[in-house]
Amino acid sequence: MEQVSADTHADPANAESHVWHVDTSVGRLAVIERDGAVTRLLWHRDSPGFSEIRETPLLKEATSQLAAYFDGRLTKFDLPLTLSRSAFERRVQEAMLAIPHGETRTYGDIAKELDTYGQPVGQACGNNAIPIIVPCHRVLSANGLGGFSGEGGVEMKIRLLKHEGGYPFLL
Repeated sequence: MEQVSADTHADPANAESHVWHVDTSVGRLAVIERDGAVTRLLWHRDSPGFSEIRETPLLKEATSQLAAYFDGRLTKFDLPLTLSRSAFERRVQEAMLAIPHGETRTYGDIAKELDTYGQPVGQACGNNAIPIIVPCHRVLSANGLGGFSGEGGVEMKIRLLKHEGGYPFLL
């Protein structure tokens, strides 16, 4: 998966962004592309500022991969991504991308790997602009589920974890 270093939270009016939607079991998702990479994934109702809707080859592939993920036919995304401009957040996102489908890590596990503390790892997970594709839902607290910044909060995190299976404590 190609990863591009840039700001995932930039104002879409400052660059040419394209948006395409896909209906999934967790709601309608908006995939946003800029400069040949996926920059954001939003629940449709959170995407009113991204008004230019145009299917591009990348957005077609991204929505196809999301559909395959939710149909249980895909366990790892292969898309060019624009990760955070912050070096620390990018390192956390790369650690999340390394978590295999059906497995979890704790904020502490990632913190240990990055020689830092759990709280900044949790904040970086919360700033993840490409949930599901960059699987922040696979990162748990030491004593429970932790948070989830996507629509539906922790309930959505549970749905995503259950979808991937391998989580007997949630089934």
